[in-house]
Amino acid sequence: MRSFFILILVLSLSQSQIVKPSYEIEAKSRVTDMILQEKELIIATDSGVMQVYDTQNKTFTKTVILSNVKDFMGDLLPAKIYAVDRIDNRYLILSNSGKSGYVNMWIDENNITTQVISPEDKILSIKARFIDKEHILLGLLSNEAILFDIKNKKVVYRVQLSQSKFSDFSLNDTRDKAVFSCESGVLSVIDTNSGKLITDLQGLNVDNVYKVDFKKDTISGAGQDRRGSLYTLSSTKGYYIEGSFLIYATALSPSTKRVAFAMDEQNNIEIFDTQSKSKIAKLQGQKSTLNSIIFEGENRLFSSSDDSTIMVWNIK
Repeated sequence: MRSFFILILVLSLSQSQIVKPSYEIEAKSRVTDMILQEKELIIATDSGVMQVYDTQNKTFTKTVILSNVKDFMGDLLPAKIYAVDRIDNRYLILSNSGKSGYVNMWIDENNITTQVISPEDKILSIKARFIDKEHILLGLLSNEAILFDIKNKKVVYRVQLSQSKFSDFSLNDTRDKAVFSCESGVLSVIDTNSGKLITDLQGLNVDNVYKVDFKKDTISGAGQDRRGSLYTLSSTKGYYIEGSFLIYATALSPSTKRVAFAMDEQNNIEIFDTQSKSKIAKLQGQKSTLNSIIFEGENRLFSSSDDSTIMVWNIK
């Protein structure tokens, strides 16, 4: 029976699709973050430009350009955007300030861009997402979670998750929970409204988890230990898929029936069935190190890497 199962697994892996990009989207400069809201792909770049791309009409519909910032030498440089998000018609932009690593945070609404966090707030963050229209969750390099009240411009809570360096966080579909990853390999799940720790997920990754995704009851992790992990939150158990290189990015499909991992040194993306663990497809053509993967439905993906090109993929 064991040999029969192995044979079926080998056959399924050998019959997986080899997929090339359907088309490419060229951003203004190197892509640092991107999110998909409905048909809008919102793109952050390292040149201080946020771009909004309509995935249905295949055209850019909005651009926000931040002012240059001064570095420690006093030279003016483009602001690097760390994170972007959107809720309703309100856009979030988190960027560097050039001052001791502290960040600026901006809200763009009705084409008016307003600063809500400045270096005087002394926040060291590289990731931010809306919880609702008035509150933003930030991940700090110290592996703290902050909930920020936009209207009153104040911190609602600040929670230390561990002493390990922060890597990434991801919200679930309803934005009431978030999973945080760090260099220890432990994934911390919190209630976003209170900051209360729900559970720590551990045992599958033994080193830094670069990226996480969170949909329904499933969490995926992209590990420096060459492990792509999959946890079921309700049971806190799961399994991992072994890669041949550092795994820099991951994404779950909306149904969680499929998971994507950047699995090798050639930056290929491999798609797996989360139930059978069989490989569905290998996506070939990424030009440099992956940093983001997003599913649009079950059969279409967007991926970005350390360059200005976003790849669009269609699988069966």
